[in-house]
Amino acid sequence: MTIQLVTLGCSKNLVDSERLLRQLEASGFQARHADHPGPSDILILNTCGFILDAKQESVEAILTAINLKSRGLVKRVLVMGCLSERYKEELTREMSEVDGFFGVWDQQAVIKSVGGVYYPDQINDRYLSTPSHYAFLKISEGCDRSCSFCSIPSIRGSQQSRRMEDLVEETQRLADKGVRELILIAQDLTSYGTDLYSKKSLALLLKKLLTVEKIEWIRLHYAYPTGFPSGVIQLMTDEPRICNYIDIPIQHINNRILRSMNRGHTRQRLEELLLRFREQVPGIAIRTTVMTGFPGETEEEFNELLAFVRHFRFERLGVFGYSHEEQTSAYRMKDDIPASEKERRAALIMEAQQDISYTINRSRVGKVLKVLIDREEGGFYTGRTEFDSPEVDNEVMISKNENFMEVGNFFKVRITGADHFELRGELI
Repeated sequence: MTIQLVTLGCSKNLVDSERLLRQLEASGFQARHADHPGPSDILILNTCGFILDAKQESVEAILTAINLKSRGLVKRVLVMGCLSERYKEELTREMSEVDGFFGVWDQQAVIKSVGGVYYPDQINDRYLSTPSHYAFLKISEGCDRSCSFCSIPSIRGSQQSRRMEDLVEETQRLADKGVRELILIAQDLTSYGTDLYSKKSLALLLKKLLTVEKIEWIRLHYAYPTGFPSGVIQLMTDEPRICNYIDIPIQHINNRILRSMNRGHTRQRLEELLLRFREQVPGIAIRTTVMTGFPGETEEEFNELLAFVRHFRFERLGVFGYSHEEQTSAYRMKDDIPASEKERRAALIMEAQQDISYTINRSRVGKVLKVLIDREEGGFYTGRTEFDSPEVDNEVMISKNENFMEVGNFFKVRITGADHFELRGELI
């Protein structure tokens, strides 16, 4: 029996898919990840239901799968993940052609539905759908924060940290498969361990992961600003294998908006933390995310955010417009900023960030940096520095002329040119 699995949404969803694929393989199925599904016995969609755009993409993917089934190219369609966790009743009622809807905690039910067997001894193993030299490590599930705009706690529940022993075992298995870069992910890295060990334990986890010798880079994604553990900052300074990189979404900088978002900190506290990163981890690349068009955001409050982005000069930044989501406390507010205005404000943020990125990239010209090669295509090798995460950040392009660079290995590269979101280099 052939099974194809399509993953929508974030890297946390991708890890769930990789776990499911490994279980299906263990049951003897021909299971694979598919970006563009084709003929198969079973098509599984792992959906996202976080914001409006993601929900629309997931619905469109379901309709495409139903079309494949109607044409006889797929025998069964199963839908799992965040969208079906949030809207299972509605989806079941409106899309009867789907053979089963499953929530985010229903992987064993999915396996049983296709006639497979769940293997508990394979819980720390995965089918890698990323390039074999990097992988995501999900260290916890859910979230205990109560940001007024966020639906994750209602979808994924409260925080559930994974045991350090399991995470070290999973990391060792990944390293044995050739993984060199480990990207830690969670809805809230900052609070890792508070539910399991009664204290913030990210620094201790990092020390244990560093015992896996084949891992050369450890990267931190999705840290929460409030209460970030100082021990992690010191460890980043002392340990060269932890990338000088942190993904820490700030969402906004105006105090009234921060209170309305229920973020749990003020502008002053946020700035103090960001400056601590800059001062204690020289050369750190800080990635953040900001939001435009939160209910009631005035032009003045938006301009405060824009001015801060221009002043602080984040190395990496993403922006999205507020999405009015059920099962959030902000849903009780009036979504009073038109979509076109949200987009205009977001475009102004990205215009400013483009100039910042170009200036920062130009400053790297002439420097020699350690680069991990991700792929080769056309006449170039494409890689990343420690300041860049896959898919979302800058890339380094090195001409293949008279050079040989093995994908998945590290090389010293001299930066010879720079654009807004791309570097060019030559092999040393």
